Amino acid sequence: MTKQKKSFFERLTGAESLEQNYQDTVPVYNEEVEETQVMMMQEPESHSYPVREENSWAPSYSQSDADNNEGQLTIDVYQTENEIVIKSTIAGVKPEDLDVSINNDMVTVKGERKNEEEVSHGNYYYQECYWGGFSRSVLLPVDVIPEKADASLKNGILTIRLPKADTTKTKKIQVRGF
Repeated sequence: MTKQKKSFFERLTGAESLEQNYQDTVPVYNEEVEETQVMMMQEPESHSYPVREENSWAPSYSQSDADNNEGQLTIDVYQTENEIVIKSTIAGVKPEDLDVSINNDMVTVKGERKNEEEVSHGNYYYQECYWGGFSRSVLLPVDVIPEKADASLKNGILTIRLPKADTTKTKKIQVRGF
């Protein structure tokens, strides 16, 4: 009997070739009797697809759940030397449907993504896009100058630029005596 060279996969994983160690029988254990069953490879019977009952694959949330909850935006927040930058993908939203507010040390983005086409719930194969109101609040890591903040929407990406407040400057004030 000649020794066969192992394949790369067999050497990598330590697996052994099925042709060398294949057995025609496999023990099947039962509580009462131990039997031996013959294993056979079976070809698939046909290429027909199972028929699903309508809505068996549909998302499990109801419309009332969607009305009460807001979606949450995914964001990137980073800093440059002079500003804090917040970016978010907001595809399908018009700039006039967005509300960006800065309150002390927090920025809040609110809006609504409207589905312009009405499709009955049972006609969806997949429904992964979020339609409806969304919001996201971000706690800012440094002080900013809200009056000089800028927000732009280009190619579905909202970019908010917030100039950092210069906290290293000290302002001297005159003390008056009465």
